[in-house]
Amino acid sequence: MYFVGIDISKYKHDCFICTETGEVIEENLSFKNTNEGFFQLLNLLKSLDNNHEVRIGFEATGHYGMNLKLFLEKNNYSFMEFNPNLVKQFINSQTLRKTKTDKKDATWITKYLISVDYKPHPKQFYHKYSLKSLSRKRDKLVFQRSYYLMQITNILDLIFPEFKPIFDNQFSVTSLYILSKYKTVNKIKNMKDYESLRKVSHGRFSYSKFLKIKDAANNTIGCSDDFLEFDLENMIDLYNNINNKIKFYDDKIIKIIKELNPPTLSISGIGPISCAGIISEYGDISRFKSADACVAFAGIEPSISQSGTQSHTGKMVKHGSGHLRYHLLNAAEMIFMHEPIFTEFYYKKRSEGKTHRVALSHVAKKLVRIIYKLESENIKFNSDIK
Repeated sequence: MYFVGIDISKYKHDCFICTETGEVIEENLSFKNTNEGFFQLLNLLKSLDNNHEVRIGFEATGHYGMNLKLFLEKNNYSFMEFNPNLVKQFINSQTLRKTKTDKKDATWITKYLISVDYKPHPKQFYHKYSLKSLSRKRDKLVFQRSYYLMQITNILDLIFPEFKPIFDNQFSVTSLYILSKYKTVNKIKNMKDYESLRKVSHGRFSYSKFLKIKDAANNTIGCSDDFLEFDLENMIDLYNNINNKIKFYDDKIIKIIKELNPPTLSISGIGPISCAGIISEYGDISRFKSADACVAFAGIEPSISQSGTQSHTGKMVKHGSGHLRYHLLNAAEMIFMHEPIFTEFYYKKRSEGKTHRVALSHVAKKLVRIIYKLESENIKFNSDIK
């Protein structure tokens, strides 16, 4: 068996290789963080006896090691990442010397690799990394879209306050189509093309409502001017642009999540977007020792205040991944309406006097525990899993 320790840095990496018996195979390889450098490492790995397992380990260093990890996975080599603090503790337990060089670090990383249970990074690492990046960028766009919608609402309150009550959803496809096409109150009151509105709404926008909105525009109490109309037009354009970007991200995310087909997707009510946000934030589920650790990582466990003989639980701590918490709570909102196990659990919490929001957080915690079981055991959801 070969043990390969790599000390990762920004521009170059240092490598040390030995066998389980301590025979040194390579102690001075330093390769650049480039395509040429990666193939230098690959050629060395391929030169090893292929009858023996190759175990590769390095410290978690953020994005500095990302390209190397993707390269190793692409070439079918497993690897294990370590917490740098654990490696440091290991070194301190083995020696009192403070000498530190990149080559010595690679040697110590190899020794640490030999001493621990080998838990390689999961397959499909690249897909989950891509999902996490795509999902987080999508989240930012969604928050920006919400801001533009709020600005559109504020402007409409000034120039056309009668517009919103006409629609069940003020930001429906039809309402946004009217605002995007006609842009000003004066143009809305003079609009004549009902047929295009009927097609956009798939027949749901009636002719009587068409006349109603024209009448409202003709008799509005709103006070418009060139600046407000320009501001409204600009905000609508920004909203439409960002909405198109979100759709682009949605398509990419859905394509990847369907390829992965994770067990979490088998839970009724969890769509591909929420599922992608959840599993990509958790990453390798095996790095969590328990479902409680997963709950804590999401920051949805209650805070505990303890003094003397008294203790009580408080608000959600909101530590951990905010992106994960966002997707879990969104998923919980849908799940309790679609999956009987969660529906029963939600109303049980409501019967105990919990508010909707608090009951929803309990649903989210139950969801995390079930996700932990599904992903850990690679099984699909069924009603017997509680």
